[in-house]
Amino acid sequence: MKKTKVLQNIFISVGVLSAAVRLVDAGMNDGFANSRTLLPPLLPPIITFDAPGAGTDPGEGTLAFAINPAGTIAGLYFDSSPVTHSFLRAPDGTFTEFDAPGGGTDPYQGTFCFAINPEAAVTGYVRDSRDVFHGYLRLPDGVFAVFDAPGAGTGRFQGTIPDNINPRDLIAGDYIDASSVWHGFLRTPDGNISTFIAPGAGTGPNQGTEVGSVDNLNSVGAISGFLIDSNNVAHAYVRAPDGTITVFDVTGAGTGPNQGTESAGINEAGTIEGYYIDSNNVYHGFIRATDNTIMTFDVPGAGTGPGEGTVPANINASGAIIGQYIDSSDVVHGFLRTPDGTITTFDPPGGGTGPGQGTIPACNNPRDAITGWYVDSNNTTHGFLRPMSAPRP
Repeated sequence: MKKTKVLQNIFISVGVLSAAVRLVDAGMNDGFANSRTLLPPLLPPIITFDAPGAGTDPGEGTLAFAINPAGTIAGLYFDSSPVTHSFLRAPDGTFTEFDAPGGGTDPYQGTFCFAINPEAAVTGYVRDSRDVFHGYLRLPDGVFAVFDAPGAGTGRFQGTIPDNINPRDLIAGDYIDASSVWHGFLRTPDGNISTFIAPGAGTGPNQGTEVGSVDNLNSVGAISGFLIDSNNVAHAYVRAPDGTITVFDVTGAGTGPNQGTESAGINEAGTIEGYYIDSNNVYHGFIRATDNTIMTFDVPGAGTGPGEGTVPANINASGAIIGQYIDSSDVVHGFLRTPDGTITTFDPPGGGTGPGQGTIPACNNPRDAITGWYVDSNNTTHGFLRPMSAPRP
């Protein structure tokens, strides 16, 4: 689901925000000649949670976006107004809620949080009272720095949108200019902001260069994302730390408007995952290795109709991929694909079973803990944590 659509949906309704992916179980063996079958790891129960103050009506609730190696979760919630606020959830379940300076107080204005680094510094944007976006960095001690990328527009639904923060406090994201065109940016810890445009990016409204959310910036500064060309077709790219941008497409990606290839994450090794939308508007997952080879996959049970299919969301250091799949009833489910290709599907308790309801995993940390949110039968969102698997004794 393109970020432009995500943003539009956030502004209107969380119920519309959800879209896309799923998977199933497979066996394992230890690799020895006797092919002894190992017992699968113990799976702790999925923990569900709501931020204090989160609303309980449709279009309200809690969205968990990112989890760091220590298990601290960053996200946002919509209160009963519904104004947007952000939070940190510590591994012991304690919440810290916060609002960045300058947030508006009308529905879906306020503070949005999308990414966290190992030190618990977070980034996101503030939507002000005029519906303009401004980036922020919140340090672990609670100190804020609010910033705008050079060239960011100042009109409604324009401005600066940080999406990622790495261990060195580099921040990557995008900005929307006065013509509603998207551009990428990278902010260094000293506040210097450089901007970039992927080759082939369109220059019309809602076209341009977008950076993926949560974990599309690794520790060495490589960035993954996608561009929307002049025909409104998506193409994936990777930007190397030296600024070199490589654009690529998955074989089988559609070439019509709102089709194409989109990167969704990059890990420490430089492996990229994402999805492509075919000519029938069905979603499929892909993995791009550092040697530029690409393999594709579909979660068993994923629907094959328009707007259905497999939508990876994140990849961790070991190469485990999480995301969502949309079934033939347009219900969303979570999946985990391990580096050996094993696929497991899951749903937290309480998820709805109607179209657009269900499970939306957003991030998996290096220890294989997964966080995200689910939409219940009332179209209210709730956060979840799927803890790391415990080995059997």
